[in-house]
Amino acid sequence: MSSPRGQRLLIISPAFHGYCHSIARGFRALGYETAVHRYDAFDTVGTKLRNKLRYELPERFGADSRERAEADLTRRAVQVLREHRPDRLLVIKADALGQAFWEEVRAQGVPHLLWLYDDLTRHRYDLDFLRQLPGVISYARSEADMLSEAGVSAAYVPNGFDPELAPSQTRTQEEIVFVGSRYPNRVQLLEHLSGHGVPVRAYGRGWSHHPVDRLRTWEWARPDLPAERDIPLAQAYAVQARAAAALNVHGLQEGLAMRTFEVPGMNGIQLIDRPDVEEFYDPGTEVLIYRSPEELLELSRRVLADRPWSERIRAAGRARTLAEHTFAHRAQEVQKLWD
Repeated sequence: MSSPRGQRLLIISPAFHGYCHSIARGFRALGYETAVHRYDAFDTVGTKLRNKLRYELPERFGADSRERAEADLTRRAVQVLREHRPDRLLVIKADALGQAFWEEVRAQGVPHLLWLYDDLTRHRYDLDFLRQLPGVISYARSEADMLSEAGVSAAYVPNGFDPELAPSQTRTQEEIVFVGSRYPNRVQLLEHLSGHGVPVRAYGRGWSHHPVDRLRTWEWARPDLPAERDIPLAQAYAVQARAAAALNVHGLQEGLAMRTFEVPGMNGIQLIDRPDVEEFYDPGTEVLIYRSPEELLELSRRVLADRPWSERIRAAGRARTLAEHTFAHRAQEVQKLWD
């Protein structure tokens, strides 16, 4: 394996929860000089307002502003690529960028990979396009296998954990928490727990009762559950670490979500709905698997009642994560694909 020390790596990624920065830290640990461009970031009040008026509001009235948004995002990404002239390029998701971006990538001749840390069906790529790329990384083994069989140069690299964001405080919150988007199956599980007397709390704009979040999501109705507003990734780590346990609900999803590694990594207890987590953790001693609302209720009650048992799970899950599942470990796997 060639040494990456001193090589300039550019990561072009969505802003989503700041995962791009966690991934960048993983590559810096290997010696890369890493820069990040969040192609869809709207960080200031002005850019957020412009996004609402230029893209979101017209769509609410039936206009299709996707082409306009794609052109604007692509133009900025091409400019960043020309300014940096990297030695290596890691493109994450990026299906909101147009053909001009990929033409610039090919024109520069920079070794590049496309990393998909979500299901392929949630992207706008087709197989013909993916076959043209030198490498595609999927977070799901099943999708990496499917892509390989379809003639795509695909590899499986699971999601990971950023230890730099791990909180140091001990548990103080006697609740089962969920951080993330609001979907019907997630609502049903939290309502089931709450209805049986288990304290719960959800975090995210889709759960929040705040009037600003109701306006941001263009809907007023909310589940009758304790809820908080959106929180940044570092705060989400802290919330889930100090909770009695954190709920990880996948539903119809091929791979394992980031939360799979985050919760145990931050010394939390994970209640997860995926038996295939055993590829990474020992069920019952490092994570807790539930297969029904009733089993989730039983596990939640035990977590709240049996502190010594839950503390053993926390310690074991964190040790396993730090030993095998950080973004530095994942960066090592990606590095092999460039070699």
